[in-house]
Amino acid sequence: FDFRWFCQCVGCNVSHSVCSLLSLILYRKANPHTAYDYTAKGHLVGVVSNGTAVLGLGNIGAAASKPVMEGKAVLFKKFGGVDAFDIELDCPDPEKFIDMVVALGPTFGGINIEDVKAPECFYIEKEAQRRSNIPIMHDDQHGTAIIAGAGLLNALKLVKKDIGDIKVVVSGCGAAGFTCAKYFISLGVKRENLIAVDIKGVVYKGREDITGLSSYLAEVASDTPKRTLKEAIVGADVFLGVSAPKLLTPEMLLSMANDPLVFALANPTPEISYDLARKTRSDVIMATGRSDFPNQINNVCAFPYIFRGALDCRASQINEAIKQACTKAIADIAFSDKDLFGPDYIIPKPFDKRLKVEVSAAVAQAAMDSGVARIQLDMLQYRDDLQD
Repeated sequence: FDFRWFCQCVGCNVSHSVCSLLSLILYRKANPHTAYDYTAKGHLVGVVSNGTAVLGLGNIGAAASKPVMEGKAVLFKKFGGVDAFDIELDCPDPEKFIDMVVALGPTFGGINIEDVKAPECFYIEKEAQRRSNIPIMHDDQHGTAIIAGAGLLNALKLVKKDIGDIKVVVSGCGAAGFTCAKYFISLGVKRENLIAVDIKGVVYKGREDITGLSSYLAEVASDTPKRTLKEAIVGADVFLGVSAPKLLTPEMLLSMANDPLVFALANPTPEISYDLARKTRSDVIMATGRSDFPNQINNVCAFPYIFRGALDCRASQINEAIKQACTKAIADIAFSDKDLFGPDYIIPKPFDKRLKVEVSAAVAQAAMDSGVARIQLDMLQYRDDLQD
């Protein structure tokens, strides 16, 4: 299509750029993927929420969630160089929410679902991704799991324990906790060595309430006689809390195995405070969700770069290979700092500039290797571009 000929023929004083846009619109009907070449699609992420589970605030609704979503868009730009804007949907109905997310696909190169409550969020993400050809990721689930996974891998190096041998207790089975439990198993924790605990106690096989909306819990249900967190934590190597303040008592911490790993991620008040945990046991390796203590499990170490890499190779989804590559890249950054690596430094700081290059490149490479990338990148050139 010759846009110059078109401009001459219409006999109107139409600008060169408008004619170019018209020609591209026509061309894209035959090849929609050219939108990545000639529009902002390949650099644009939608941050979509219905405000049903805003961190620390609960179900406050779509309008009230807008400041949080705007802040998320700023983080995308600041850390990943990714353009993003927020869309708040006044839509608690999962099916309608999915329809709206899928309908936004032509606009964005990827969609970050944010602050949608469990258990609906699991179905929403899975179904929206099934119906879309762009990556859809619920960051509350996978961002936390990816960063916690990086911390787990590095902490195990310090205490010289094999991931296949450790016993793990996960407190909290909402979006983050449930997904962390499944992801730890994906990383190598044996299914029989993981016990999940929710507000009703241990999630065990045969528990009567694991039906209907709670049926997802069957995926992490244990065959165990233990029924409480106090019972489950005895002899555990790892505690991961994404639950409520002050649930892990000093007595429980003392009952854990040697060199325990405690990731107390409830915000703003963790399941056990950093100071109390270190006072209780000198051999504990501690992480929280707070920036004023060492080893902050912060999603900003992952999501800007996951989407940066995914957009740049035009990935169609964020699969397990991409998540694990992201975890390994984050862990490797901290591990490479031999002078710093230790109990108070198992994951890099959020402002570490290496994250953009290492994690984005790892994501793109994993996407290409696993067959979900639409284009192949020259990785040496790509890493140079990310440096710039």
